Amino acid sequence: MTTFGEKNNAKLNRLWAMQVFVRVAESGGFARAAASLDLANPTVTACVRKLEKHLGVTLINRNTRFISLTDPGKRFLQHCKDILEAVDLAEADVETRLKELRGTLTVEMPIAIGQALICPALSDFAARNPRLSVAVTLTNQPRNVIQCGIDAAIRMDEISEIDLVARPLCQARFVLCGTPALVDSLPKHPAKLDPQVCLGLLREGQRTPVPWELQRGTARVDVRPQGPLHFNSSEALIGAALSGTGLVRVADLFATTHMLAGDLVPYCPDWSAGLQSFYVVTPRTRAMPGKVRAFIDFLLDTLQARPRPRAWQHIRVRSASRAG
Repeated sequence: MTTFGEKNNAKLNRLWAMQVFVRVAESGGFARAAASLDLANPTVTACVRKLEKHLGVTLINRNTRFISLTDPGKRFLQHCKDILEAVDLAEADVETRLKELRGTLTVEMPIAIGQALICPALSDFAARNPRLSVAVTLTNQPRNVIQCGIDAAIRMDEISEIDLVARPLCQARFVLCGTPALVDSLPKHPAKLDPQVCLGLLREGQRTPVPWELQRGTARVDVRPQGPLHFNSSEALIGAALSGTGLVRVADLFATTHMLAGDLVPYCPDWSAGLQSFYVVTPRTRAMPGKVRAFIDFLLDTLQARPRPRAWQHIRVRSASRAG
């Protein structure tokens, strides 16, 4: 296999050069493409220049602020995508037949579900696929899947990119819970609940806790937590609840173990505190790589006991201007 350092254009690794060119075009810049490919910026720039020299055309117009594709670049981009998807299909077919996955799988997921459910089970997935390296990023600030070269990501309730495929994984119910002693001391109706005993969840970048919206039939009660502690982590909220500091609202899939053990008990379980849906998203391609398909199967197996959002249920897409 040839390298970027070879001077003869006939020896250009055209398939790899196409991958680099597509990543530059999709990410909107050489630096972003280099970061997502784990390459030096000059290497990416040299690769595209070598490809342009080989083709005899300019594919990308660039200045210090932005890049834009030329007309030949736009046409070549679509050809490259078609070729790379065909290669992915061929590799996926071979992987399936050999039942052996290899390479690197890049995954991103929210911290809570990653720590509580997915990461503890990943050792089994790794043992079943010894030639596959899984790189996991836990974050509550999702990145742009395509720009960052992410193979699969878990999202909650909405996605920020329109060119992704979302598949339902599981659906959680929010529950209000606290220690038995605390719950026994609280009023029986949530409308009389003192906000000072309520510990809230913080969204990223916000200092005000998420309000609790409770509903039973046509009756509705809104609670704004004003307790002594608030966190941007469900695990930290549960820890505070276990210490008796206050009442919390968390997804049941994170609190189930403690509730089964009796360390936490539900408060007003006949009131609905909301739902949260989890999806796995992947770039939209004609052929899903075998390693991604295997990881999705692993996620479904891991979460199989959890209720799943209906396949037709709409997942909200934020405007492109807000995409990371």
